[in-house]
Amino acid sequence: MLDFRIETFLAVCQTMNFTRAAELLHITQPAVSQHIHALEAQYGVRLFLYQGKQLHLTESGRLLYQTAVTMRHDALRLRDALRQAGGRRHLRFGATLTVGEYIMPGPLRRLLEQDPGLQLRMLTANTRDLLRLIDQGELDFAIVEGNFDRQLYEGLAYCTQRFLPVCAPGYPFPRPVRTMEDLLEVHLLAREPGSGTRSVLERVLEAHNLAIQDFHRLTELGSLNLIKNLACAGVGVTFLYQPVVQQELQQGLLQEIPLEEGPFCHDFTFLWRRGSAFAGEYRAMFQLLRQ
Repeated sequence: MLDFRIETFLAVCQTMNFTRAAELLHITQPAVSQHIHALEAQYGVRLFLYQGKQLHLTESGRLLYQTAVTMRHDALRLRDALRQAGGRRHLRFGATLTVGEYIMPGPLRRLLEQDPGLQLRMLTANTRDLLRLIDQGELDFAIVEGNFDRQLYEGLAYCTQRFLPVCAPGYPFPRPVRTMEDLLEVHLLAREPGSGTRSVLERVLEAHNLAIQDFHRLTELGSLNLIKNLACAGVGVTFLYQPVVQQELQQGLLQEIPLEEGPFCHDFTFLWRRGSAFAGEYRAMFQLLRQ
């Protein structure tokens, strides 16, 4: 398990305050200071600096933080692996709503059929929350479509999907639509900030010198089904991945909006903490889930 001083260091990084870190750890503030000073003496570097009254990580502190988060993740993964030795195998991973609800059912069915003893827990959340749960050691890996820091996470392209602008047949566009800019006058139905789908949409717009705030009206929703239902009812226009709207397209409830800039495509990424001692295991699971 992690050195108690590293645990203290991570608590200070989380709170950026020695007193709040002490409260979080149920120890005294002098003890927190002692642990940090001991780490600084051990490594021969400063880990924190004050700028005015605000505490900041130094470059050395940031490097230790990135490494310590991976160490904590692996320590928790190792604890679980030791407890499971000789028993049933456990798998904890996360997926965004798009991946979990529309991409994973087939691969998970095959995986569960191949390994009847597997104990599986899959959490669906937005990309930002999944990365946080990996950092905290709650998840082993995740499959996301949003942006992530490649210095912190190692990733493999899981699949590529088309990203479609869609609306109900007969949607009353205020003018003919040929380009992304022509869509700005419509009511946009979008996922919430932190969602991978939202992040990809923002990047598509940015590539054409546009922003989500440029739309005449914006409604933000945390549910794919609610977005689809509103779009089918003619309330607005949305951008979703093809597997999410495939059934509605086939049934004629939605139609793709052809744009001169399209088609838009994006990779879904299978990722884990960079430098993890379990990288080989995660790569093997990547192959299993792609079969």
